[in-house]
Amino acid sequence: MDIDQLIDDAIGREGGYVNHPADRGGATRWGITEAVARAHGFRGEMRSFPRADAVAIYTTVYWLRPGFAEVAECAPLVAAELFDTGINMGPAAAVAFLQRALNALNRGASDYADIVAGPRVDGATLVALRAFLKQRAPGGERVLMKALEALQGERYLDLAERRPANEAFLYGWLANRIG
Repeated sequence: MDIDQLIDDAIGREGGYVNHPADRGGATRWGITEAVARAHGFRGEMRSFPRADAVAIYTTVYWLRPGFAEVAECAPLVAAELFDTGINMGPAAAVAFLQRALNALNRGASDYADIVAGPRVDGATLVALRAFLKQRAPGGERVLMKALEALQGERYLDLAERRPANEAFLYGWLANRIG
């Protein structure tokens, strides 16, 4: 799993400076919101937010801190999906999707124990993930990906239904983030 490539791909999808009036996140550059940039010490105009700072934030906040690097060791496709979901919805949402899917796929806790949900991929989540992949080889990772994308797609629909201004983004979210 090449995190540098994942970051380059994310920056390519997210683009440069954007400040869409319907986006509650406000001004972004390289996919990093102004609030996140400020939380990491950037004080300038978002139009000039350095790409190197975005790369550092992606690496720390969206890859290492939530535990996606550990997921990549046994399920690289899942890790890449979690990274992308984390960028768009927050890492805690991506972790919650993984934990929820693993709990639902464990056949009543007969394959492995249920996981207590938390904001990071912890040891119990990794044990469950490895057990799932072993139990469901060779297609387990692909099925888990489908579950993650289904949860993400449902969340996008919910966001658009609860806030009509988000309908401006729904097509792009589904086109670029699902499948």
